[in-house]
Amino acid sequence: MLDVAVIDDPTAAEVTLDPVRARLLAALAEPASASTLAAREGLSRQRVNYHLRALERHGLLELVEERRRGNCTERVMQATAASYVISPAALSPLQPDPARAPDQLSAAWMLAVGARLVRELGELMAGALRAGKPLATFTIDSEITFASAADRAAFADDLAGAVSSLAARYHTEGARSGRRHRLVVALHPSLKHINRKDAP
Repeated sequence: MLDVAVIDDPTAAEVTLDPVRARLLAALAEPASASTLAAREGLSRQRVNYHLRALERHGLLELVEERRRGNCTERVMQATAASYVISPAALSPLQPDPARAPDQLSAAWMLAVGARLVRELGELMAGALRAGKPLATFTIDSEITFASAADRAAFADDLAGAVSSLAARYHTEGARSGRRHRLVVALHPSLKHINRKDAP
């Protein structure tokens, strides 16, 4: 089972958006049969089987084993990944294009760049899986508290300068054995989490 799988097929994405199927898919992080799921989720076995067939048709489930029970064969299924991300490629005509309106200060452009990141990583992960090779990636995830908007702007300027300097130092145009890599740096406000004690 993969940790994360990226769904780029529109019909597969549609299948996962059904609330019952999404629930069953989450439950199948551990192998289970239709009868086990039916009892656990409070659904009929026929209904569970219907949804499982739809998920299996789109490669979201895999057969773990078959067990003979009297005159019946019980199929034990498991999700192909622990979690899923729907790629913007699933909405191909509607997916945002970072080349359309580049603007470092635009939240819409940041979303477009993020969408491209999901789409490209999905393709790269699938290719690496087929080749049986690891995918070379590096991620930094951090939070910073700025005392003022001026400090935030100064930090953004310093960060842009530092990244530009590093890129100029290590970029080798036309290197025969080199491979291009995409670098994305994003800065946005963190979400405000509501304190449960203060929630209405």
